[in-house]
Amino acid sequence: MLASLVPPPQFDGATFDSYRSDDAYPSQAEAKELLQRFAGRGAPAKKTGFFSRAKKEPDMKPGVYLDGGFGVGKTHLLASIYHAMPARRKYFGSFIEYTALVGALGYKNTVDLLRGSDLLCIDEFELDDPGDTMVMTRLLGELVTSGTRLAATSNTPPNALGEGRFAAQDFLREIHAMSDSFQTIRIDGVDFRQRALDGKAVVLDDAAYQRELAAIEGTASDDAFADVIRHLAKVHPSRYIRLIDGVSMVGLRDVQVLTDQSEALRFVAFVDRVYDAQVPIIATGTSLDQVFAEEMLGGGYRKKYLRAISRLNALTHSAQLQSAP
Repeated sequence: MLASLVPPPQFDGATFDSYRSDDAYPSQAEAKELLQRFAGRGAPAKKTGFFSRAKKEPDMKPGVYLDGGFGVGKTHLLASIYHAMPARRKYFGSFIEYTALVGALGYKNTVDLLRGSDLLCIDEFELDDPGDTMVMTRLLGELVTSGTRLAATSNTPPNALGEGRFAAQDFLREIHAMSDSFQTIRIDGVDFRQRALDGKAVVLDDAAYQRELAAIEGTASDDAFADVIRHLAKVHPSRYIRLIDGVSMVGLRDVQVLTDQSEALRFVAFVDRVYDAQVPIIATGTSLDQVFAEEMLGGGYRKKYLRAISRLNALTHSAQLQSAP
């Protein structure tokens, strides 16, 4: 489990240089510069006159929190920190992966295992489970005292509406015991996945679906959507990544609108893992950008659902690009 705590394949080559900041949102370039300093790759101090001294940059806190809506490149920047920092022991994982480690090894053993590590990157820090949040906050507190540096992004808590809402205040409040250890870095912008797309997921008829399956190079899954939803309830979310191990394309037949909150959130977690692995999706039935019921999109998990829709949109378009001659 510890060996798997590395950036997902999609971000294997993520660097600060490959992060394309949007000139319309200066905070993106500013965030990139700050994070380069955090990772030890800041620009050299400017030379000054003989009798003057270079201005000393203020020391950064041991932790940085990347605050922004979905699709502004927070995970890319988080992976860039991981790759850029010259550390002997560094780890990158989602909040779920770290809590699964605690669940498997126990709290004390996890602390002993991670103590002394140079860097811990936590993607999508969960703010909607008070118990897990408390455990992670306590764990991070113990690691910081041993010299570990922290970098995190977060999801949005249940009462936070709107895809563009920033969550720094919620994050700092929930980890109050650790809030002084984090510097908040805000990243404005629009969802990069939608800049070149029409905003709709690709939906196939049965004949086109079968043609896509037959044409795929490698192994494709082919399951009824209802069967996938039922199976996800039997697997811990930390193990969803194993469901797509070795799969080149995910096929979902007869997609239906999800009206149960638990089923919908499990599907969101599954989509996150598929997106991390950059496995294209083909589907029939209801368009995947309409898979979550309207009342859910107006509820407390709105941001999670909109992020999942954005990713589903991108993955269905990716499948079309992959199969194009």
